Amino acid sequence: MHEATSAPSTLPTDRAFVVQLSAHADPGKQHLSGRVEHVVSGATTHFQSLEQLLAFMSEITAEAGTSA
Repeated sequence: MHEATSAPSTLPTDRAFVVQLSAHADPGKQHLSGRVEHVVSGATTHFQSLEQLLAFMSEITAEAGTSA
């Protein structure tokens, strides 16, 4: 586990996502599938690969004007 710190957060809420993996996902074997939700907007999608998950996150952060 990571230690809690009292430093200011550098994690903006508009870049927060909830990722739910499906029962048959196996990250150790790079088999990802599930659902992702952008916390602020409520936008969701299902994904079948890491590439799809990252594409959704990139799209949402670009739309919000917060891409790195």
